[in-house]
Amino acid sequence: MEVISSSQNPRIKAWKKLQKKKERDRSGLFLIEGEHLIEEALKASLTVKQIICSEGRGIPREWTVSGIEVVEVTEQVLADLAETETPQGMIAVCVKPQLKNIVFDSGKYLLLDRVQDPGNLGSLFRTSEAAGMTGVILGEGCADPFNPKVIRATQGALFHIPIQSMDLEDALQYCHESGIPVFGTSLNGSTYSAIEPQESFALLMGNEGSGVDPDLLAKTDQNLYIPLHGKSESLNVGVAAGILVYHLSGH
Repeated sequence: MEVISSSQNPRIKAWKKLQKKKERDRSGLFLIEGEHLIEEALKASLTVKQIICSEGRGIPREWTVSGIEVVEVTEQVLADLAETETPQGMIAVCVKPQLKNIVFDSGKYLLLDRVQDPGNLGSLFRTSEAAGMTGVILGEGCADPFNPKVIRATQGALFHIPIQSMDLEDALQYCHESGIPVFGTSLNGSTYSAIEPQESFALLMGNEGSGVDPDLLAKTDQNLYIPLHGKSESLNVGVAAGILVYHLSGH
């Protein structure tokens, strides 16, 4: 197998462009980095087109990689292609999965309003998957779920939970029509611990700086807040969602 030794190689240059959302959207491809995430992608039956390995590094024997092109590159080329400071020796080029057409009947849903930090969004996916949520709805203004930082923060959870981009007003309407109670997050709400666990619910979390859009909060069934007992003015959105999701789910 020929080893690619130059970062100016046309294939390497094309793959490196996938670090940008514009190229991910145009090509329908995205990158994942590291053995664990690639293994999770394979378990989730994502379409993996290429696995790019540093020279001399083999594919784990237990992986099923028939039909997947394996490309060897030098460590320097892999470092140039990777986004992390300490590359893990392996990168995969994958086809972006179609976002699910989530049906609001009964279930537990996380609705996200303008969550812009990739690390936060990844944490929200990871928490939702761990808590057994039915799906995650991304409103306008959220970070790209296929941003490499989002994917790393999910630790593979992104590949195992349904997600969908949708106008949040439509999502709220679907919830109301299906009898699914919607809980917003607001300092003007009720203490979350006063609410009993729910068999089905939607939880609306907002932007890191400004919270949930007031127009959306006006359309929820009830708004909740988490009391703060220290000097901090707020909780990280991922931490807050974890507390609320687990409480409302009765876990």
